[in-house]
Amino acid sequence: MINISQDVLQSWVMGLILPLSRILSFLSIAPVFSHNSIPQSIKIAIGFCLTLVVMPTISILPDIDPLSLQGLLIVCQQIIIGVAIGMVMRIIFSGIEMAGQISGMTMGLGFASFFDPDSQGNTIAISQLYGILAMLVFLSIDGHLLLIAALVESFSTIPIAVNTIGLDGMKVSMLGGEVFNIGLQLSLPIIAALLITNIALGILTRSAPQLNIFGIGFPITIGIGLLTILLIMPDMAQPFQQLIEKGVSASSLINFKR
Repeated sequence: MINISQDVLQSWVMGLILPLSRILSFLSIAPVFSHNSIPQSIKIAIGFCLTLVVMPTISILPDIDPLSLQGLLIVCQQIIIGVAIGMVMRIIFSGIEMAGQISGMTMGLGFASFFDPDSQGNTIAISQLYGILAMLVFLSIDGHLLLIAALVESFSTIPIAVNTIGLDGMKVSMLGGEVFNIGLQLSLPIIAALLITNIALGILTRSAPQLNIFGIGFPITIGIGLLTILLIMPDMAQPFQQLIEKGVSASSLINFKR
């Protein structure tokens, strides 16, 4: 008969719960993994599989009661770390989708919005197009595998310990500002083309006041915007790839402090 002591059982539970909480929190927010089209059962199964892979690499675990206050604090700590690692790449994708949002609003497609089940809100078609293209580039360069590698590596760079680990808020704030930076840079070609178009329409209106600028302005701006997107689309994969690689690098180097 095999006898399992309470201490051994407690160490097994902690060895499962602590890495699982970090991994599941990462999967709940990281791009592709957190998509609503993936069933929750599949996400949990992926989390358990990754936990079983990570568990043998964790050498030392805190010897505390998982139901104690200190145990709950460590679980919350692991959740914060997992969310922070996944949030970095989510910021990159949000910046790319914001570029599509700015482009669509400048083109006059603010009325052409629809419900996005991923973000649980209304989004413009151009923003959805940019998001899909970024996701395809992300998968083509094995970004999902690189993110998982960064997550697994975090257990050695940020080990599970009783010591309090705090997230550097200044670094996260600076990463949050990248959303607007990325969105503006990627939408600049369309903004410039439509600015020239609007100037030309303004000159045309002054020279021929009898023209209905509202009747001809919307089709022209939408057409110029779509034509610009068609021309720059073949070259968009490279900046998307650079941004995704930057996000993966930032995920593995995210700054925590003791």
